[in-house]
Amino acid sequence: MIHKIVQPEGWTAPKGYANGVLASGKTLFVGGQIGWNEKQVFEASDFVGQMEQALRNIMAVVEAAGGRAEHICRLTWYVTEKQDYLSHQREVGEAYRRVLGKHFPAMTMVVVRALVEDEALVEIEATAVLPD
Repeated sequence: MIHKIVQPEGWTAPKGYANGVLASGKTLFVGGQIGWNEKQVFEASDFVGQMEQALRNIMAVVEAAGGRAEHICRLTWYVTEKQDYLSHQREVGEAYRRVLGKHFPAMTMVVVRALVEDEALVEIEATAVLPD
């Protein structure tokens, strides 16, 4: 369970994520989720649609372990096109809030050349800490 967001004194507050999260409990590591559904079928070919589905997939794993969105402490995003994210930030934010609400864990985004599934535009992995 999240105990505290860590923000070093004097640092400008980050936008849309936490610099650090202090937590204790049972740790759940969620492997990279891409924008396909539970049957491994892509229903969306655009970045925002795939990102939202990847987040839904993460939530399905977290909930299967007995957790909730607020138990997610870290998200690492791998994107194939930085501009897909930057040019759709409003839509990304709306989709993010539909799935995770106003919970903003520590996050990292990395631009990669490609993902294993050719159709995938984003892959997101998560770490959650559930109450004991």
